[in-house]
Amino acid sequence: MNAAAILTVLLAVPFAAIGAAKLLAVPSMRARAAHVGLGVGAYRIIGALEVAAAAGLVAGLAVPLLRAFAALGLLLLLVGAVVAHLRVKDGLKEMAPAVGLGVLAAAVLALSVLGA
Repeated sequence: MNAAAILTVLLAVPFAAIGAAKLLAVPSMRARAAHVGLGVGAYRIIGALEVAAAAGLVAGLAVPLLRAFAALGLLLLLVGAVVAHLRVKDGLKEMAPAVGLGVLAAAVLALSVLGA
């Protein structure tokens, strides 16, 4: 497995789990949604997008263009997450997961665009 494939899997796995938790509206996700001012319905939509992107990343191992679009979608979602955290005046500790996964999504996107 090459570096791009490894990074792709490292990005897909947490989003499959996080997205599923949002879709199921588990209590911790309900609390996070409320904290940033989102309703459970909106959080479920975000969860569905995350699960779809995780599936797109995995399918993108065979179809690189799909991987690029999935990574771009996640990158945009993560920018939105950082903005939501800034809006409620969260610190770096609360934003760290979104920032870290955003960097990983950007790396997968860059490798996809470069054909790696």
